[in-house]
Amino acid sequence: MATDVTVPQPGTTGRISAFHRGELVFPVVDSGPIDGDPVLLLHGWPQDSRSWDEVAALLNQAGFRTFAPDLRGTGAGAPRWRWQYRLDELAADVVSMVEEIGRPTHVVGHDWGAAAAWAAAITGSDGVRSLSALSVPHPGAFARSILTSRQGLASWYMYFFQLPVIPELALRTPLFRGMLRQTGQSEEMARRDGNRLRDRAIARGGLHWYRGMLFSSPRLLRGRVTAPVLQIWSDADTAVLDTGVKLTDRYVDGPFHLEVLPGVSHWIPEEAPELVTQTLLTHFARTNE
Repeated sequence: MATDVTVPQPGTTGRISAFHRGELVFPVVDSGPIDGDPVLLLHGWPQDSRSWDEVAALLNQAGFRTFAPDLRGTGAGAPRWRWQYRLDELAADVVSMVEEIGRPTHVVGHDWGAAAAWAAAITGSDGVRSLSALSVPHPGAFARSILTSRQGLASWYMYFFQLPVIPELALRTPLFRGMLRQTGQSEEMARRDGNRLRDRAIARGGLHWYRGMLFSSPRLLRGRVTAPVLQIWSDADTAVLDTGVKLTDRYVDGPFHLEVLPGVSHWIPEEAPELVTQTLLTHFARTNE
């Protein structure tokens, strides 16, 4: 990954090697045609920008310029306190990235990246050309699903992650890597993501995404999205069930499309990159109509 942190002003044609917001620096992989329509790819937990490698390459081949940043808490200089990871802050990070790109941007997120993308589309939708949410539905729909369906049980780990210290220690054990394998990750990906969490600061940063939920603004649960929305969900997902996905269109005022990927686990970008890319390209084309 490039280390140069010189950031072009919006509208210029230079490569961006890092996004900035205040004192925070988000390293980013900027690839594809320099004049291609921009696509911002937001990873989930416990992953980083590498989870988008295959999708980014395919989008680049189709003529799109992609930006895959490492999000808040995934590297050096991560904020320390859980309230600094409330969804409002994650949304502001994404809005700042779109502003730095300097052009209306297709925003694509998976897992926590999807939650941040939803929040950004709610709070700062002017620069969001379209929204594509993989796995995770609208925050309000997900909250309702926890209260009204088996989602509350499927999300048991979210409650466990609220504990101090113990989750950080648990993430460093082979048991956690085994849990990733049980949710559908390959051995290689589970080892890669599990090894990252041996760094306690990185482990704490990711856990704070969950711990920060309690500090998030309730308005994000009620917020509506006017940008065109693509929701991608996979029916072998054991972490996010279908109830919230089915409720999501109630929160979207613009065009909404739901695509269900049969037999695919939660880890959609890496398990089905070709199918994801084709679905994204269809969505982008609809946005241009």
